[in-house]
Amino acid sequence: MEPLIDRRTVEGSIEAEPVALACQSSERILRERNALLRITSVLGSVTRLAELERKLLETIIEVIPADRVAVFLVGESIDHFTSIFGWNRAPERHQPAAVSRAVIERVLRERVAALSNGVKAQPAGEDALEVIGSARTLLAVPLLVFDRIVGVIYLDSENSQVRLDEGHLEWLKAFGRVAAVALENTRRSEGLANKDRRLRDQLHLDCNMVGESLPMQKVYQFVAKVAPTAATVLIRGESGTGKELVARAIHRNSPRAEGAFVAMNCAAVTETLLESEMFGHEKGAFTGAVAQKKGKLEVADGGTLLLDEVSELAPNLQAKLLRVLQEREFERVGSTHTLKVDIRVVAATNQDLEGAMISGRFRPDLYYRLNVVSITLPPLRERRDDIPLLANHLAAKHCGRLNRPAPAISPEAHACLSRYDWPGNVRELENAIERAAVLGWGDTIRREHLPQDLLEIDLPRINPLSYFHRAVNVTKRELILKAIRQASGKYTEAAKTLGLHPNYLHRLIRNLNLKPGLRGQAAFR
Repeated sequence: MEPLIDRRTVEGSIEAEPVALACQSSERILRERNALLRITSVLGSVTRLAELERKLLETIIEVIPADRVAVFLVGESIDHFTSIFGWNRAPERHQPAAVSRAVIERVLRERVAALSNGVKAQPAGEDALEVIGSARTLLAVPLLVFDRIVGVIYLDSENSQVRLDEGHLEWLKAFGRVAAVALENTRRSEGLANKDRRLRDQLHLDCNMVGESLPMQKVYQFVAKVAPTAATVLIRGESGTGKELVARAIHRNSPRAEGAFVAMNCAAVTETLLESEMFGHEKGAFTGAVAQKKGKLEVADGGTLLLDEVSELAPNLQAKLLRVLQEREFERVGSTHTLKVDIRVVAATNQDLEGAMISGRFRPDLYYRLNVVSITLPPLRERRDDIPLLANHLAAKHCGRLNRPAPAISPEAHACLSRYDWPGNVRELENAIERAAVLGWGDTIRREHLPQDLLEIDLPRINPLSYFHRAVNVTKRELILKAIRQASGKYTEAAKTLGLHPNYLHRLIRNLNLKPGLRGQAAFR
């Protein structure tokens, strides 16, 4: 018998529709609603795809009187299943059996739900998948995330007394809208994490860096090459790009991994205290030196010393550091006794050392000693493919600290994160995600949980903004354009008129896609 096809497509909304058919008992309605609420509350705490699929199917079996249920997930093409997970009401009956490929493919192709009572069993063959059983009663709904098909939920039963009705169909469609988003988020997060793990396994790296984009692959390759050596390393990059993480990765994958990793920020303390911090001091060497103290160089003996913001070293300390790099020896402040150390030095900076060298602020001989091998870390705007993976990782990290389940991140929020330029790089992204984790109480981080700078990003090609945000952005644009016209195109005067800092006005112009035009006018890009 030809399966009866419900021609009503299942839209991408994740709002659950109430099942309100007259034939349903109040007990059944309560059970179905409770199941939806219960599964929604636990979705955010599940991070593995197989565990999520199992919980979803257990919930379906609890509500709908089918013998078997399965979820089929597809990849970029509906012709290929990336995951098939089945669940049987009777644990002893897990033997493979035939499932109609024709029904599943029709649901995928036409994006319609199928409901039938009285499907004839089909033998296994070219038109069948051996998964969970032949059917007399059948129900299948497509899984849609917005306008993209991601899979099918399929139920069947051999019991002739079991009849599935429109109520079951409507409930499963509502359930599918919730399940589709959770499955896709979990699959994407798990896939990116696995890819990242495979890449690092190939390079035999032990590190806490996250990313699998081409720029990050080059970073992993660099770490894999330099870590086994004793070479001094210079790490460059903008603030917040993860220079200390790279330094730690070099240490953890080096023969010195059992030794200490000591990080010293050369800009964090005054010149006088910095010398004591680096070299240590003897008792009575200066006022307040009530006891002998080991410096960072001694503590790092046998391990790795990270000199962060090395460009901030004073000239006399640059000379002393040069001696350490050449001879691996030094004296504590207030001592004449020479100490030998076995250390590897890794330096990091976000400044232009070549320019500092030309201007006389940095010693050329020290520069050449530090710059044996160097790498410039990519800013986050140059590796946007890593932003979803980083965002999911940081959300799980900070929600773990708050004792909350790891939330999903909505497509609109992901779009904002991916379009923003991130002048503060990963550090700024982490701050935004931590803020969203604190302010958001649901199982999903949404666009409105993000900082205001991200909400000002225009997303014409990703998703239409809400009426409220569109109206706010239009008002901002009008005010900015009027102020620029009145100031004859002078941004500083326009900022003063608006009561804004000039830097913030420039950021608003960039985020709102405003472009300076002729004669002080401005135009939309």
